[in-house]
Order: sequence, then structure tokens, then C-alpha cells
Amino acid sequence: MPALEVDSLHVKYHSASQPVQALADISFSLAPGETLGIIGESGSGKTTLALGLMGLLDNKTSVAGKVIYDGSELLSLDETKRKAYRWKRIAMVFQNSLEILNPVLNVQEQVGEPLVKHLGLKKLELENKINELLDLVGLERDWKTAFPHQLSGGMRQRVLLAMALACRPELLLVDEPTTSLDPIARREIIELLERLQKEYGFAMVLISHDLACVARLTRHLLVLYGGRIVEAGKTEILLEDPLHPYTRGLINASPNFFAFRDLWGIPGEPDGGNAAGCAFAPRCVQSLEQCRSEIPVLQLLSGGRKVACSQGGIMTLLEVKGVSKAYRLHNKTIQAVNSIDLEIRHGEVLGLLGETGSGKSTLAQILGRIIKPSAGQITFQGKPLNGELTRREKGVQLVMQDPFSSISHRFKVGQTLREPLEINKVGSEQERERRIIEALTRVQLPFDELFLNRYCYELSGGQRQRLAIARALVMKPALLLADEITSMLDPSSQANILRLLKGLQNLEGFAMLFITHSLDLARKVADRIMVMRHGSILEQGSTQRIFTRPCCCYTKDLLAAAFEHEHN
Repeated sequence: MPALEVDSLHVKYHSASQPVQALADISFSLAPGETLGIIGESGSGKTTLALGLMGLLDNKTSVAGKVIYDGSELLSLDETKRKAYRWKRIAMVFQNSLEILNPVLNVQEQVGEPLVKHLGLKKLELENKINELLDLVGLERDWKTAFPHQLSGGMRQRVLLAMALACRPELLLVDEPTTSLDPIARREIIELLERLQKEYGFAMVLISHDLACVARLTRHLLVLYGGRIVEAGKTEILLEDPLHPYTRGLINASPNFFAFRDLWGIPGEPDGGNAAGCAFAPRCVQSLEQCRSEIPVLQLLSGGRKVACSQGGIMTLLEVKGVSKAYRLHNKTIQAVNSIDLEIRHGEVLGLLGETGSGKSTLAQILGRIIKPSAGQITFQGKPLNGELTRREKGVQLVMQDPFSSISHRFKVGQTLREPLEINKVGSEQERERRIIEALTRVQLPFDELFLNRYCYELSGGQRQRLAIARALVMKPALLLADEITSMLDPSSQANILRLLKGLQNLEGFAMLFITHSLDLARKVADRIMVMRHGSILEQGSTQRIFTRPCCCYTKDLLAAAFEHEHN
């Protein structure tokens, strides 16, 4: 029997302007002794959910649904009966410790308050219990007479934890326990929660922005957006392979989940919880018209995972099955690409790693329809990939590694950008000019007449590579194939081009196959990694997993060679 069961919980805040739906149709269960993590941006409904479970929402709030604890439906109880559960059986560690703790009570008085109020302890027994609780949370007894403002953030967090554990609850709600703590205090609080749960066996609901903390302490995870669950599943699997675009965005924006990644926030802002359709649709890279009018249902998928998306989660944009490419050279067959299977999803960056000669560029040219495969199938947006799909708007564009040979020296800058638009009959002349200016602005190049009339051979290597990216962007691709695009540039130009390209990808939402032999660059920009050698894929997985827990011996050797300096 679950320790906690929440069934279709709805919470609405009533204000002078208009009501705000803070939570909608929240359902989940928590077994005794288990830990459930809840993540989401500020305003997604996490703290409202915790306060609702505790029965601490004010009278300007309407609540519907069921919260069942140990067989009793808590929302139907009056305040007197609900108090029998609060603190004694269900307790909460609040965020913002300086605001929550009473500024005129010292530590001893704060920790003693629930002991007196709920357990009725007197003097000597009370003092012994306070000492026991302070020892339990690792706060020295010398601090008993200190006031909240005299304590560090980590110390105040320990006081709140001691208060919550005073009555030995069976369920602990912990709201942002590591917020505003220094690294050492953060680690100590995480280790403390881990130890206490093992020692006392309470169930725990952990609300946090700290994905590393959530990954360590929880077994199951809920992702909230706009007051609704958008994804749910086992923590390890969900963080390794997110199904919802919003979950992927949270992971990319997390500073402590994978420290080497560059941080990229989710473009746009939350709408406030009253959207007619999917609340995430205005910020989603794969949204359709129906997404803005229909609220997606939380669907149960294989493996117990759940996702609320009308398209079933992050969609596959390009799929490759059994693709091979062989060349005949001096009566000898060279297998450049050998039975490759891969998929690239909407809005993701897939990093393709491997040493020179592993077949990476050959694969890029196959996907860009420059050369034909010897065998295999390629589908793009569910259709066989052909030249028309490659060239058209929202199609596939390839940026090659050599900016000196990929752009014609005979063309001027304006001609270079106008050519794909004219060939594919895109828009009016006015629309083409607008796109050219927009693309040049995006890649931070001038768009005045003087620059548009310069010949491409007059540009520097960095400028040519920016121009090559702009040429691809004028077609507004759904997939960009970036083949070693920084390999011929100096370090400064490399950094500038990489940040520019990743920023554009994050803003515009196109998917990207990022081909490189530089592991440093791949770990900064890629969501997933594939490792290629001798024309075959040896290993694939999330960037975080590949760089911290590689499985293949070749991948381990690559990492050891690339980051040898980090261990010296």
C-alpha cells in the first residue's frame, strides 16, 4: 500500500485580477521509504504541491482532488484532524530558511517548539531531545543559544531539518534544501539527508532545482511545467534519456548536473499557467498547431515512463538504418561506413566523435545527399530522404569543414547567400533580401552594400565559416550537419564560431549533427554522443554518461588521451 497517493489534485489561486491554475490533474504515489524528486522552473507549481500536501494553503486557494495518506483522505479532514498528521506523521523542510525561522527565537527554542506543541515534552526531557536532534543533524550544541541571523545557511538548514524530524515523521517533504549553500555545505546537507533516510526509513518528496542532488537522492522523478506533470519515470533513466523537450531543456540549463557543459537556458518565459493548449508549446522546438489548442494527456509508455506530449515526446527527425558506403580503390574495397544505425531527434545536438578516417565526414555527405550510400535506408520527418527534402526549407543543410573550398571564390557575399533561395524558388525578392540580412545578423556579420559586394576570397577564415553558416540558415533548416566546422580555425575563432552556432541552435531550435574529433568541443555542446571507428558506431549515450561512465575500451582510450592534462 502506498504511503502517499495523490489523485487528480487541482489548485487554483484567486486574485483580484484573475484566478491562476497553479496545479492541474496531479496524480502520483509514493511507497514507504522511497524518495520522489520533483523538478521544474520557478513557478511550475512545486512548492504549491508541497504546501497542498501539508494542508498549508491559505483560504484564497481552492483545492480539488484527493490526497490519501495511510488510507485517510487528508483534504476532506477538518483542520483539527489534519493537525494530527502535520509534523507528527508528515513534516516539511521549507526553503528560504532565514524567512521561515523566527528571528526572535534561538535555536533551542525553535527546535523545541514542535516537541512541546505536538509531543508535550517538559524541561529535562525536552532538553535531552533537543540535544539529540542537534547531534542527529550535525549541529554543535554550542549553537543552541544562537539566533537565525547568527547562523550560516548550512546551519539554518540543519535547524529546519531538526525541527522537521522532531516528531519522527513517516513522510518528509524537502523544498530546495541546497539553494544558496556553498559547495561544502551543499554536499554535507545531501549526505545528511541520505544518511537520515537510511537510518530512519522515512519516505521523502524532494523538490529541487539541483539535478545532481535529485539524481543522487531519488529513485523516481516528476517534471512539472505550468502546474502539470509533463514527464515522470525512474530518475536515472529520465535524466539519461529525457522524452519531453522541456526536460531536455532543464538538463541543458543545469549548472551542476554536468559541469563541463555550456549552459543554455530554455528560450522564452513560462506563460503563467492558464494556457489553452500545451503550456510549453510557445517554447517548444517541435510544436504543431494542435499543441496550442489541445492540452496533452499524460500517457503511460513502456517501462513505466509517462510523458504529456501530443507527439509522444521528443520526435525522431532523421533515422538511419543499416547505411553503408564502400569504395573501390586499386582493386580493393574500402568500407568507409559500415551498417550505421542512428537517429537524430528534434532540437537536439548529436555529437559524432572519432579519429581522422573513421568515416564521420563520409556519413555527413551521405546524410547531405552529396554522395549515395551503398546500402541502407534514411528517413527524414518520416519520409525517405531525397534531394528535394534536403534542399527545401525546414530541410537538411550541410556546413563543411573547409571554409576555403566550400564557398566559391567567384561569388560575392550577397550572391553566395542568394543562390540557395533562388534555386529553390523561396519567397519574393523582398523576402529573400530580408532573409539574407537576418542570416548575416544572426552570424554577426555586416549586411551593408559594401560587405555584400565583397568577394568571398577577401574574407578571413572565421568570416568565411560564418558565411557558410549563414548560407545554411537562410533555408531555415530543421537539421544542420556541421562537419568539423572549427578544425581549420585558430582557437579564438573556434570559440567564437562554436558559441555562435550553439546559441543559434538553442534560439531557433534546429537539430544538429556536430561532427568533430575534439572531445573538448563535443562535451560542451552535445546532448548525446556517438563514438565512431573504422566506419562503425561503437558506443552512444548521453554526453554526461559517455564522459563520466564510458563502456567501450576505445572510448576510454579517447577520453584518456584527450584529457590527460586534466589528471596531471
